Amino acid sequence: MKNLTKKTVLTIGAGLFLLYLCIHFWPTVASFAGTVLSAASPLFVGALVAYIVNLLMRRFESWWFPRSKKKFVLKTRRPICMFLSYLSFFVVVALVLWLVIPQLISCIRLVIGVFPQWMESTVAFFQRNHIFEGELLSFLAGINWDQVTDTLMSFFTSGLGDIMTFVIDTVAAAVSTVVNTFLSFIFSLYFLFEKDKLLRGSKRLAAALLPEKGMRYCLYFFRVFHESFRGYIIGQSVEAVILGLLCAIGMLIFRFPYVAMISALVAFTALIPVAGAYIGAIVGAFMILTVSPLKAILFLVFIIVLQQLEGNLIYPKVVGTSLGLPGLWVLAAVVIGGGIMGILGMLIGVPFAGALYRILKDFVNEREKTKPALTAEPKENA
Repeated sequence: MKNLTKKTVLTIGAGLFLLYLCIHFWPTVASFAGTVLSAASPLFVGALVAYIVNLLMRRFESWWFPRSKKKFVLKTRRPICMFLSYLSFFVVVALVLWLVIPQLISCIRLVIGVFPQWMESTVAFFQRNHIFEGELLSFLAGINWDQVTDTLMSFFTSGLGDIMTFVIDTVAAAVSTVVNTFLSFIFSLYFLFEKDKLLRGSKRLAAALLPEKGMRYCLYFFRVFHESFRGYIIGQSVEAVILGLLCAIGMLIFRFPYVAMISALVAFTALIPVAGAYIGAIVGAFMILTVSPLKAILFLVFIIVLQQLEGNLIYPKVVGTSLGLPGLWVLAAVVIGGGIMGILGMLIGVPFAGALYRILKDFVNEREKTKPALTAEPKENA
């Protein structure tokens, strides 16, 4: 207590008072925080895009005349490598969308067209083989499936409320999305152009606000999180490309339909650990089901075998132990991250958990050095 100064007491009191205000006026505080976060979403998305593109840009900078000391090369290295990085990023995204969306739309149209005949054939199969006999089968046989399909289509096209309101809301949402996307792109450009100045400024600000020990801890935390996210993004991207190529080769060998679309979808969803490849497999099996139910079942068997091969041989070699997370932590990170932030939470949950796991591991190792008696094996009584 003797070390408490007047300034410390005032700081603690002010912090407790602010905490009381936040708890007492929580609905207002939460609404205000949500508004601020929503308004700043282009800034956060831009920072995320800049971080991902920066990994590509650093690779291009290491290839673009790295030993040259010419003024022209030094002056143009950053803009040229940035342009190549963004071009690569947008080409990959556009290629995935071009491969997936058109065939997915055509598949949905095909399903809508054949759904009535498929249901009638299923009911006839049940009747021939005396499956589900009784009221349930009579009820299914009495349904006009063409009318059910028309009703569903009518609901989705005109049953969503007043058509003008729906169109206006859709246009407003589209314009807002376009504006936010453009602003995010501008912010990402600024972050990459000024990343050296931003890093220097951030270090100076942290050094001015934090003591020397706090500064070391701050730099340590940022380094651990950066290494975890960088290793995860690079390793998972390479692993997803390999999985997509193997899926395409296998589908060509077994003559499955929709090779390009399903392979691209499996590679893209493989960025989500544990469950990603299976998500793509379910969508792919649904599409193949419109062509052949037998091939859909064989495709699921093929994906399960491929996933086991990838998980036991390819993933450990490509991603390695960069994260060092046990399997239970990976599964928990995917489930908790997905529950909090959806797909984005699944993507960032694993590297975030990997960073926390490394910090806790370093902390435990450090404590064991200072207190060896706590972890020493008990001696047996003579």
